[in-house]
Parts: sequence; C-alpha cells; structure tokens
Amino acid sequence: MTASARPFALDPDRLFPADPRTRDIARGLYETVARLPILSPHGHCDPQWFADDEAFPDPAQLFIAPDHYVHRMLYSQGVRPEELGVPRVDGGPVETDSRKIWRRFAGNFHLFRGTPSWLWLCHAFTEVFGFHERLSAENADRAYDHIAACLARPEFRPRALFARFNIEALSTTESPLDDLRHHRKIKASGWRGRVLTAFRPDSVVDPAFPGFLDNLAALAQIADADLSTWQGYLAALAKRRAYFKSVGCTSTDHGHPTAGAADLSTREAAALYDRVRKGGASAADAEMFRAQMLTEMARMSLDDGLVMQIHPGAFRDHNPTIFKAFGRDKGADIPTPTDYVFALKPLLDRFGNEPSLTIILFTLDETAFSRELAPLAGHYPALRLGPPWWFLDSPEGMRRFRETVTETAGFSNTVGFNDDTRAFLSIPARHDMSRRVDCAFLARLVAEGRLERDEAFEVAHDLAYRLAKAAYKL
Repeated sequence: MTASARPFALDPDRLFPADPRTRDIARGLYETVARLPILSPHGHCDPQWFADDEAFPDPAQLFIAPDHYVHRMLYSQGVRPEELGVPRVDGGPVETDSRKIWRRFAGNFHLFRGTPSWLWLCHAFTEVFGFHERLSAENADRAYDHIAACLARPEFRPRALFARFNIEALSTTESPLDDLRHHRKIKASGWRGRVLTAFRPDSVVDPAFPGFLDNLAALAQIADADLSTWQGYLAALAKRRAYFKSVGCTSTDHGHPTAGAADLSTREAAALYDRVRKGGASAADAEMFRAQMLTEMARMSLDDGLVMQIHPGAFRDHNPTIFKAFGRDKGADIPTPTDYVFALKPLLDRFGNEPSLTIILFTLDETAFSRELAPLAGHYPALRLGPPWWFLDSPEGMRRFRETVTETAGFSNTVGFNDDTRAFLSIPARHDMSRRVDCAFLARLVAEGRLERDEAFEVAHDLAYRLAKAAYKL
C-alpha cells in the first residue's frame, strides 16, 4: 500500500487545546453541542437543488465547480480556470471531462494543507462519503468512483443530505430581480426542510454593478413600478422586500465596497438618484448613492422587521484578466482596510439606538475587531457582530475574533456562526469547526478561572445555536 493510500481519519481532538486539562474541558463542552441542529442563516447554496431534489451530477461538479476557495488556490499554482471546467464569458472551450477535472484537483490536493479548505474537504470525504484515504493523484479515480457511486443513491440527494446534516434552516441569497420560483416550489412541495431566501439588492443599488441601468429597468417591470422618481424607486424596493418576506425571507444582505452610510435630505437624494439612473455617474456619486441606500435599507428594516447584514471591505474581481474571461466571483476578491466608526455614523445617528432593529456587521479587516467593531456593538442596541467571514473563516481567524471581541462586546452581541458557502457539502464541516474552536476558547476561560464551568456550557449552546436563531429570527 502506498503512503498516499494509507487509511485516513480526522483527529477526534482536532482544534482542541494541546494542554490535557484544557482539552478535557473542551471535549466536555463540545460533546453537548456537537449534535445540535445547524442553522445556516447566510449562504449561497442554489435553491434549485432543494426544489428539484435531483442527484448531484458528479464529484467535480459537487466539490470543484461551485467553490471559489478551490479555484483561487489552484490558480495561484498555475492551474487555469478552463482546466477546472469554469465557463468562459465568451463561450470558449473549457474542460468538460469531470474525471479529468477531478484528477487535476486530486493531484494538487497537497496545496490545501494547513488551510480550512483541507479540513472541510477531508470532513466531507470521510464523514459524508466514507472515503478513508488521503486524496492524491494515485487514488484520484478510486475516490471519484466511490463518491460518484454514492451520489447515484437516493440518500445522497440534496433533501436527504439536508436531513442527514441536521439542518434546521438554511438561507440562500437572491437578487430583487429573482422571481423566487425555486423557493415557491419548495414551499408548494410539502417538504419539511426549511430553505429561506435573503434579499441581496446590490444589483439595483450599486451604480458600479455590471448592467445596473438594465437592472433598474428589470426592477421596474418585476415590481410593476415607475422608477422615474426617487420615491418610486424606493417604493419598488419596498415592494420587492415585502414579496421576499411573503416567501419566508427574514434578512437582507449588502455587499458594498465600504461601510459608508449617508443621510441626505430628500431633495439631495432625489437629485443624486436622477444622476445615477441616467447613467454616467461619477465614482463619487456611486459611493454616495450606495451610502445613502444603506441608510434607506436600515429604515426599511425598521419598518418591515428584516434583519440587515452589511458585508463590506472586499475589492471584488481584483484580477481583470480573470474577470474579463470568466466574470464575477471567480476567486479574485481581496480584503481591504475598512472604516466603521466614521463610515456608519450617519446611519447610527438615525437608527443605532433602535432596539427593534438588528444590523449585523461583518469585516475582512481584523484590525477593526477590537478598535471599532467590538466597541460599536458593545454600545449601540441595533448592532451585532457577524462571525469571521470569508478569508477569516478559519480556526485562527475564529480564535482571534473571540479573543479580540469578547472582552468589549461580550458573547451576546455576536450572532453565533454562519457558513456563507456555495459548497453544500462543506456546511457540516464548517459548523463543526466553529463549535470546536468556540469550545476550545471557552475551555481556556474555564481553565484560567475566568468563567465558571456551568456558564461555559450555557455559552457554548448560545454560540452554536441560540444566538443565530434569535438574531436571524429563525
């Protein structure tokens, strides 16, 4: 037997402290939360999976095609997106042989060592599919055949996996231009799995979004509204929010470049909207419009009760070559420094003191954790802190978050965990990682005499389940 084909299993004590006493405490805490239902209140899974409940096509389409973490790592080492079957914008040729794509991935699996992707993928291979070998070029075909055989069985279809993963609720993310047909089909089917939508208005509130003017025209049509005026535009957005809410939506999501907010007068906002909707808005106009729309969305959330999420600080599609050839969201997004204290002040001046409003802040800028985000959430009733996200969705990122945020904001001003994933099979792995890291952190507080043991068990349950259920109104 080759070294690469040796039996493989995940360490049952992974991510726990090395110190024996603290590790024993972490084990005890984890045991009480390991099997709690999963709440996945923010993510990008495809609702059609659950509406149609068809078998996933093959291992490559399941693990590689939807996962930008995989794309970016392989691209960094010279593997072209075409070689992974990523469609080109111009319809040019790409690899279509899924087995070849899988072999390329397996032959480069060593690149993921030390990354959270390695843990997520190994968890799926071993715990979901029962493939207990270390993936490599040598066993690529054996792994492919094993996983493909599993996918052909009914217990590996989306709804069956949803139940097996013990998912209580999962949110997808849709544009206001989406008719939500898949969500309506899920509801009409009588299936008991709870798949919700989240309202993501970037395409119609960001003048820099590709096709923005066409998107406004589509919004006017789908909302049956006159968008020639500022008030008509706001009314159309409110109408779409109401429609999303009628289909089960509990949250909105805003992926702006910055956390900038504004509070313009009605006259100023209307004039800005007129410039924006006619095309050719300057970069300054675009930023001011996005800023004003954050405040408008907060106002609407106060009216309709939808939880508001703000995900700023990503320089999206940083690589123009990849963007031109393959389009958006292909692994070329890069974190940027992000200001919250000054940027959000206009919004907080109006709505920060509203206890009935929930605004969840995320960041890709760790320097903001203790300096800005924890003090803000530790004061304003409307604010909560989202978990480490994207590049920080890792064991070290989660540890740093708890260490820098807890001392100022406590635990109750955070919202537990969300996985923010397009890769359905990674959901149980990601939640397991978060629960282990949180239990390790709590165990250290107990071992250092900073938290009573019974309190640690209560907080562990909060972080794994209760906080997300309350924050996202699930």
